[in-house]
Amino acid sequence: MPNKEKGLDDLFYDTLRDIYYAERKILKALPKMARGASSPELKAAFDKHRDQTEGHVERLQQVFDILGKRAQGKTCPAIDGIIEEGEEILEEFKGTAAGDAGLISAAQAVEHYEITRYGTLRRWAEIMKMPDAAKLFAATLAEEETTDKDLTMLADSKANREALAA
Repeated sequence: MPNKEKGLDDLFYDTLRDIYYAERKILKALPKMARGASSPELKAAFDKHRDQTEGHVERLQQVFDILGKRAQGKTCPAIDGIIEEGEEILEEFKGTAAGDAGLISAAQAVEHYEITRYGTLRRWAEIMKMPDAAKLFAATLAEEETTDKDLTMLADSKANREALAA
């Protein structure tokens, strides 16, 4: 018997499970990144984003509720790799002037992954006539974009210059 052809609803659910897994992994990684940061501003940014990420997980759980499905992640090799790269930076550059610049770059890789996923999920929710889910994704997307801009400001205001001067 042939497999049922998969549609956008299947892709939507699969991507939702992917980002749910990713957000939960990010929640575990952020405290490590905060501990590894030298600058108080960067530590504070990681702590703030950890609090926001808890809200992102809650919003995703609401989308699972909208679908009538249990919130369940699906292993995401992309986020596992991005987080692994961040851990390598932590190890190799801990205590150096370049450490914070490296942590910011790792955090921005995470943000850009999330921005891509949330932008796509928001659009799919819109065309699938799921306005409540689209609003939840839009709220998270706005926070991820703001975090990315804040990280750029931290890099430009201090971290990159200090790494260059070392």
